[in-house]
Amino acid sequence: MDYLWTPWRYNYISTVDAAEGCPFCLEDSVSNDEERFVIFRGVQNFVILNIYPYTSGHILISPYQHISNFSDCTPEMIGEMMLLAQQCKLALESCYKPYGFNLGMNLGRCAGAGVDQHLHLHVVPRWQGDSNFMTITGETRILPESLETTYQKLTRHFRESRQNPNA
Repeated sequence: MDYLWTPWRYNYISTVDAAEGCPFCLEDSVSNDEERFVIFRGVQNFVILNIYPYTSGHILISPYQHISNFSDCTPEMIGEMMLLAQQCKLALESCYKPYGFNLGMNLGRCAGAGVDQHLHLHVVPRWQGDSNFMTITGETRILPESLETTYQKLTRHFRESRQNPNA
């Protein structure tokens, strides 16, 4: 059995403060999307890079609405979220050629949600051996590229696929 360990996230999870505001509540302006790593804005949801990634290309899909209970999501919200998950998978396959994927939500703090007040869907590309001894023994994650590079690759793919729907 393989384990996906993320011990470096503990500092973030244990210090995230709701008083600082929700990291998934976006303003309407797109002027700082690159700074926040917002890859794409849909009607109900947006796509953003995880700034504490498990692997390169770790994407999050979140509704604009500040919502924590999955049961309160509208069918339109869930439908678009799943379509965006498909598009994220295609983008990651094109850019990174992963061997597999993890898709899922951590609903509630005890389920592993670092930000439990605003739900989000993880799309995580996976490769054989991507969890190695550095992560487990050194609490260090080896990522082969910067978030800025990942952002450029994935936004380019989203932009091109919107221009050519058959891509």
